[in-house]
Amino acid sequence: MLQTPRINYLAEAVDSTSPYAIYTRSLNVDGREVLTDPEGYILDMDAWSEAFAEAQAAREGLTLTEEHWQVIRFIRDYYEEHNVQAQVRDMVMHFRKVWGPDKGTSRYLHDIFPMGGPQKQGNRVAGMRKTKGEH
Repeated sequence: MLQTPRINYLAEAVDSTSPYAIYTRSLNVDGREVLTDPEGYILDMDAWSEAFAEAQAAREGLTLTEEHWQVIRFIRDYYEEHNVQAQVRDMVMHFRKVWGPDKGTSRYLHDIFPMGGPQKQGNRVAGMRKTKGEH
């Protein structure tokens, strides 16, 4: 069942990645409230869980498959190892080795994450912050 997010208007968005964010969205994850910015990027990366990924994906109309989970794990592991977000070219190089040349492409990654590709939708679902300079 899709949940309509509650919008919290704040004088300032706590830990916002955007200085222009004037409100947060609330996502119910296993009975607790997890805040995101207006676009769905998590505000507290420590609040991420697989349940958050499922809830955020459902909010965006995305049903997660094993391939989605592989990308989500790659995004999270890459960030853990390098302390920066993976670029699409890094994802393509990795998944070309894992999935082969037909699926290991930027086009395929954008097909499975249709609302902004792996860099936007993938990062939102994986619990990453919005990248600087992203619009």
